[in-house]
Amino acid sequence: MDTNAIDTTYGANSASSATNSTANHTASKVSRRLQQATAPEVCELIYLPRLNRDFASGFPYLTDINQAHLLMLHAAGLVPRAMAARIARALEEIERAGPDAVPLDPAREDAYFNYEAQLMQTAGADAGGRLHVARSRNDILATHDRLRARDAGLALLEAIQALRATTLTMARQHADTVMPGYTHLQAAQPITYGYYLVGLADAFARDAERLLRALDALDACPLGAGALAGTAFPIQREETARLLGFSRCVANGLDAVASRDFAWEMMSAMTIAAVGWSRIAQDYFVWSTPEFGLIDFPDSVAGTSSIMPQKKNPVVLEYLKGKGAHLTGLLTAALSTVKGTNFSHTGDGNRESMRSFWECADECLRSARLLTLVIGSATPLRDNMLLRARRDFSAATDLADALVREANLSFREAHHIVGAVVRQALDAQLPADRITSDMVDIAARQQIGRAIGLSEEAVQRCLDPVQGVRARMAAGGPSPTLVRARLVTMQAELDAAAAELAARRRAVASARATLKRENAALAATPA
Repeated sequence: MDTNAIDTTYGANSASSATNSTANHTASKVSRRLQQATAPEVCELIYLPRLNRDFASGFPYLTDINQAHLLMLHAAGLVPRAMAARIARALEEIERAGPDAVPLDPAREDAYFNYEAQLMQTAGADAGGRLHVARSRNDILATHDRLRARDAGLALLEAIQALRATTLTMARQHADTVMPGYTHLQAAQPITYGYYLVGLADAFARDAERLLRALDALDACPLGAGALAGTAFPIQREETARLLGFSRCVANGLDAVASRDFAWEMMSAMTIAAVGWSRIAQDYFVWSTPEFGLIDFPDSVAGTSSIMPQKKNPVVLEYLKGKGAHLTGLLTAALSTVKGTNFSHTGDGNRESMRSFWECADECLRSARLLTLVIGSATPLRDNMLLRARRDFSAATDLADALVREANLSFREAHHIVGAVVRQALDAQLPADRITSDMVDIAARQQIGRAIGLSEEAVQRCLDPVQGVRARMAAGGPSPTLVRARLVTMQAELDAAAAELAARRRAVASARATLKRENAALAATPA
């Protein structure tokens, strides 16, 4: 073996200073094919930012991949036990020291070569260089991306779990808090705040389901695919998949290194969620204005003005609204980056496109936590909600329904009559709760040529939003009775989702514990 294949000298101890040492080398530090040192501009503008951005976050995953590959190579008889034990001990030493102990040199291009240089420094050039048999940076990077994305997805699922739990808790408290429902931002029909929150919780459940489906698609191990065409060594891909917590291997080596569609699926799920959350933030944004006065937030989730002392600005809501667009842009950037690449491993297709994914995952997680804060801290102004529902004509449909039931009219006739009643009230500057049976008769004579004779009590009953909400008992309606029954079902669904998420977490943790235990056992082999 050519022990000079990787330069193990260290002219610099950190990524920030390593660029200055590049000129001291007359050839590439990572390849004897390249007879010139990497240009300082390439080190400074490509490799250095990438190392500073990605090395620490990728370090635990690269360690796990190295340990799993070592155990597999030893099990397959490709690395003798004494040599494997030596490498295992070195990997443990590097893991204990952590990423900050690894000198980063951008002339070595990326995280893998810097890690390998540290391994060769720790275990010796011959031992450290043997670990790369039957693999490539391509399948290593593909495996890293799946491992890290899996953790990101599970963390986001936990955040959505908390969001759903908070939403259900608030819905229970406000199942009978009557408020106007809106379409086109115009008063539509009375609902309850609890009913609104149940609708949000249903949407959050779908957000979680989309993410779960994407995690299922991710659950395949690319390691062993090599650069794209596998290897002639008799490796055991199922073994590395087991040690890394995957249920299966990616079937085709080329597909394994070429594809990041698991990430696009996850980004799509995150973007759909963030767009939905933006719409919810817009509701609260409007409802919390003094002009609407339906929701109040504590000062702890607000900002202020540098010049206007009266201001209480909805900074969290504006953040959430902005993230819907931000994540849409990240998904578009990732797909646009990959669309013109060949179906194989490429730097733009795999590295650059995945940059958008990591940012998307971080921002989506923040947004989920902030939306949980918003929903948990929002205080519905009950009196204002009910007053607005009583006075803003949102119960007009109930009056039309009463004309259908009690006067044997077609709904279209009833619709015209009540529309004319509303017009009378608006012209007279009367709120909805001041509509009388005489007004209904006047409108009826105009529209159908005869009076209806609906009693005053019946008119007032129809225009009472509290009674109107209680009466809406058809499946999916806002009746507090239905809302409370639905909450029981939703809590059971949430508990089942929590159990499934915990099982996924345990499976990943168990696989990693097995990996560490087996690596430790190998490392303990006497020299």
